[in-house]
Amino acid sequence: MMADHRNTSWAALSPAHDLQNTIPPSMRILVCPSGFKGSLQPDVAADCIEAGIHAVDPKAIVKKAPLVDGGEGFTHALVAATKGIVHKIPVKGPVGHMVPSFFGILGAKVGEPCTAVIEMAAAAGLSLVPRGQRNPGATTTYGVGELILAAIDAGASRILLGCGDSGTCDGGAGMLQALGARLLDQDGHDLPVAAGGESLTQLHSIDLSRVDERVWKTNIDAAVNWHNVLCGDRGVAAIFGPQKGATVAQVQLLSNAMDRLARVASEVLHDEDAGFCPGSGASGGLGTGLRLIGARLWPRYDIIMQYIDIDGLFHDCDLVLTAEGGIDDQTPRGKIPAEIARRAKLHQLPVVAIAGTIGPGARVNYEAGIDAFTCIIQRPMSLDDAVCEAEKLTMESAECVMRLLMIGRMLGGHV
Repeated sequence: MMADHRNTSWAALSPAHDLQNTIPPSMRILVCPSGFKGSLQPDVAADCIEAGIHAVDPKAIVKKAPLVDGGEGFTHALVAATKGIVHKIPVKGPVGHMVPSFFGILGAKVGEPCTAVIEMAAAAGLSLVPRGQRNPGATTTYGVGELILAAIDAGASRILLGCGDSGTCDGGAGMLQALGARLLDQDGHDLPVAAGGESLTQLHSIDLSRVDERVWKTNIDAAVNWHNVLCGDRGVAAIFGPQKGATVAQVQLLSNAMDRLARVASEVLHDEDAGFCPGSGASGGLGTGLRLIGARLWPRYDIIMQYIDIDGLFHDCDLVLTAEGGIDDQTPRGKIPAEIARRAKLHQLPVVAIAGTIGPGARVNYEAGIDAFTCIIQRPMSLDDAVCEAEKLTMESAECVMRLLMIGRMLGGHV
C-alpha cells in the first residue's frame, strides 16, 4: 500500500512549519535599494525590505545600505554621511508655482572647502509635477538655478549637484535664466522666462555675460547618468519624454528643441559634439545647461563613492536584495539595481531586485547580473493605491522572496 505523503508535503509549506530552520541563522543579507520615485525614499524602502526578511527569518543578519543615484534622496544621503545640515527654502517649481525645497551643506573637515549638495529633483522633479500637468515641453528647471544661488549665498565654494528623477526637458534653460543668462531668438529678443523646453525651438544664441559672477568662481560637480545624451535616437526627449507625459508629437518637437540647443551650445563650448557628450542629456538636458556654466559632469557613482563605500558593502554577505521603482530595459543604463548587480557579481553574490513596476525589455537585466526580479504589485490596483500601499507591498514582496528562497533551500537538501 502506497504511503500517503500529502499531509507531510503540505505541512512543509504551511505557516505552522518552522521554515526559519531551513536557512542558517547566520545568513547575511545586504539590502541596498534605490527609492521608488514619488513613493518611497531609499531608507524607507530598506526598512520595508528588512521587515519582510525578518517576518520570515528573525535571525537573519541584515545590513542596510540605502543608495542614491543623484535623484531623490541624494541631498539627505550625503548630508547624513558627513553630518552636515539641510537648509529649507522655497523655489519656483517645475510648473511655475512656488514649492518648498532644500539644499545641504556637507560637514567639512578642517581645510576642506564649504561644499553644498543639491538634487535637481528638489526643485524640478517629476514628483513635483501634478499628474494632470505632466507636460515636459512646459516644465522648467528655474528652481535649480535658485538653489545654486542660495547655496552660494550660504557660503559654498563647491557644489555637488545630483541629476535624476526630473520632470523637465528644457535643457537647463530655466536654470540658466535664474542665474542671469539670456536666451535669445534670431531677432535678439529674450525667450520667455521659465517657459520650458518647447520654447527652445526658437533659440538662436545664449548670452552668459550677465550670469552671477560668483557662479564662475564656484566649482560645480554634477553627478549624472553617463549614458544619457542630449540628441539623436537615444536622446533625452526620445527616451524619457514619454515617461514625463510627452505625446508622440511632443517628443519630436522636444527632439528638435534639443538639437537647436546642441547647435548653440556647441558654439559656446567650442565642442561640435555637445549634443552627444556623455551626460549631456541628464535630467532633461540639464547636463548641457550645467556645462554652459562651467560645471563638470561625472558618472554619478564617481561622486557618490567619495562619500559612500559601495564596494565595501559586499563583504560578509550571502545574498543581495536591491530595489527600485521600475525595472525595464533602461535599468542597465546606470540605474542602481544594475550597478549593484554588476559589483555584486565581482563577489559572486546572487542578486534579487524588487520593483514597483516591471516594464518592457526587463529580461535584459539577467545579463546585467540581476538573477531574479519581482514586482510588488501582485493584484489589480490603481497607481494611486499602489503608491499609498507601497510600504506594505514592498515588505510583503521581500517576505515572498525569502519564502521562495527557503523553499529552494529545502528542495536543494533533497536532491
